[in-house]
Amino acid sequence: MYRVMFAIALSALIFSAGPLQAREFGGVEFPDKLALPGASKTVQLNGVGYRKKFFIKVYIGALYTAKLARSRDDVVAMKGPRRIVMHIVHDEISREKLVNAWNDGFENNLSEDELNKLRGDIDRFNAMFLPAKAGDVINIDYVPGAGTRVTINGEHRGVIPGRDFNNALVDIWLGEKPADSKLKKEMLGG
Repeated sequence: MYRVMFAIALSALIFSAGPLQAREFGGVEFPDKLALPGASKTVQLNGVGYRKKFFIKVYIGALYTAKLARSRDDVVAMKGPRRIVMHIVHDEISREKLVNAWNDGFENNLSEDELNKLRGDIDRFNAMFLPAKAGDVINIDYVPGAGTRVTINGEHRGVIPGRDFNNALVDIWLGEKPADSKLKKEMLGG
């Protein structure tokens, strides 16, 4: 009898708590786990939500990390790979608006000294972007030993070496002054 009860309990646990293959959000499928090119570890979906500006949905943002993280400090302390996905849902975003948004995010979360130290990297990052339209997918990967890799619609746009730049970039979403506090909470699994 004990074995039967154990088998039933184990089956219930497996089927109710097993990992999902993908999570649907806003009509977009986000895999539960994925492998980043060049990374030795897979990353898992940490959280997903909408980036809104004045009640307008701009993009769906997703955070993938090597292990689940519930704070900005948890994410930055991880030594492994990570990915931020931006699935554009707004009709069109000009390159100028994208670059201004990046710059605002850096300025809101970095000191003047940090901004000066990263200015060259920020400029290289900004140069990677084109106008975005609904359906475009921007992947921003951090791969240890390589740096921050930007891919837009499957096209490799460039790499910025070093971890400091990626930590500063993560603060745009997860820092003390995030672009969208609700999205920050959702990306951190809230």
